[in-house]
This record gives sequence, C-alpha cells and structure tokens, in this order.
Amino acid sequence: MAAPLPTPDPMLPRRYRVTRAKGEIAGTATVELAPIDGAPMTFSPGQFNMLYAFGVGEIPVSISGDPARPGQLTHTTRDVGLVSKAIVGLKEGDMLGIRGPFGSAWPIEAAAGRHALFIAGGLGLAPLRPAIYHVLNNRADYAGLTLVYGARSPDELLYAEEISTWKSRLDTEVEVTVDHARPGWTGRVGVVTTALPHALAGTDPATIEAFICGPEIMMRFTLQALEAAGVSSDHCWVSMERNMKCALGFCGHCQFGGDFICKDGPVFRHDTVAARLGLKEL
Repeated sequence: MAAPLPTPDPMLPRRYRVTRAKGEIAGTATVELAPIDGAPMTFSPGQFNMLYAFGVGEIPVSISGDPARPGQLTHTTRDVGLVSKAIVGLKEGDMLGIRGPFGSAWPIEAAAGRHALFIAGGLGLAPLRPAIYHVLNNRADYAGLTLVYGARSPDELLYAEEISTWKSRLDTEVEVTVDHARPGWTGRVGVVTTALPHALAGTDPATIEAFICGPEIMMRFTLQALEAAGVSSDHCWVSMERNMKCALGFCGHCQFGGDFICKDGPVFRHDTVAARLGLKEL
C-alpha cells in the first residue's frame, strides 16, 4: 500500500511567478500569477491568500480572479504599507510567495435560483469579483444579477473597462455611483445607498441574495437600506477583512468577538454578526 502524500504545510509559501501586472487606479495594481510547481490553486469566491513579498513580509489579500480558471491566480492590491507597496510594484517575471487559500466563501452556488445582488464600495469590488464571475459563467442558474458599485470619484473606479462590458450585457444590471463627480462625469453622484432604490425596482425582495463588501460604515448603512427594502438579514452576506496576520487563528489579531476573521470568516451572514457591527471596541 502506497504511503499517503504529505499534507502541505499551511505556513510554507508556494512560489508563484507574475505573468501579468496591470495598474488599475492610483496606487493599486492587479497581478496574475502562475505556480512554479505547475499545480493550480482551486479556491472558492470570497477566500483570501497570504501574499509574501520576499525579504519584506506578507499580507492577506482576497483572491479577485475567476474561480473557473484555477491555473491563473489573480490579486488586486492597494499600496498602503511596505508589503503592499512591494506587491503593487511587481513586474512580469517577478516572484511571489503564496499561502492559501484560507477563510470562508460567498455562498454563491447555494444562491442558485435567486437574484444575486452585489454591492461594493471602493476596493471592496475585488473580493466580490470571483462571485460575479461565477454568476456570469452560470447566468441561466440565477433569477437576476445586479451590481451596485460606489467609489469616491470617477478616478477611483476599479476595473472600469470590465464594468463597462458587464453593463453592456442584456442579462445584467449595473449601477455605478461616485461620491464626488469630476468634469465630464455623466453618471450617478451619491453614496451607494442612493443607487439602491433604482437597482431594486421591480425585484421581489424575497428573491434577493445580497453580497456586500466595502468599508464597514458603508456596509452598515447598506444593510439598513436593504432591511428597509424588505431584504431578509439571513440572505445578506458581508466580508469582514481586518487585521489578519497568520491566517490560521494563532496570533489573535483578527479576533472579532467570539470569531476569528481568518478562520470563521472573512464572509459572514449578516444576522450572525449584526450585533457586533459598529461596536468601536471591536
């Protein structure tokens, strides 16, 4: 009888090579990566990886690529520190260490038959993108697909070209809004919640499965608006990325009440964390 294969060490990064690096908005870049060992990484929408910039350190970053393409791993990162600065500066051919995938996932497959509503603020579109890809790849399985996306200004809209492509589809509704307009902007101006009434018009709230990611204050007001519109709390899901360090629950940096974001999240059903959202102590 052959000996069982050894279990990969979750603390040991695998080496990946950058196959494409693309600047998105100011200080933000998307890198596509291929494994040096040739073994593709399968993941579920909503999960994250620990990205290790050699000689600098590692940070948690949500996977932002298509789950149907496991041979191509995609991450979008904003330059907010030493490690993220190194990752944003990667070029084609550079190396990166990766641990993962970790964490819970958007229950997108279980939402089949329902109206998938994605609500994103700023860089929060990146963790939602794999779930959007899944619905687009299996569009006939869902009653509807709506994306509501908000950013501070037109210059800070992530994946602008891709959003334009999604808007051109007849089976997809996309509402984009910005907090502050710029000369030449002809779209909606206002926070995300101002776009929700138009996005929800004509849709039975009982059929909606909502997936929300963005700044916590944006998510709190969005959830209040959804509740007021009749969307049930147990059909709303949020991504609570915060202060993750080890991805395995050892360090305690990401403790959120009785949960550890890295192990029990980052995706949570709203009614399970509603009482904790907005508590400054957490």
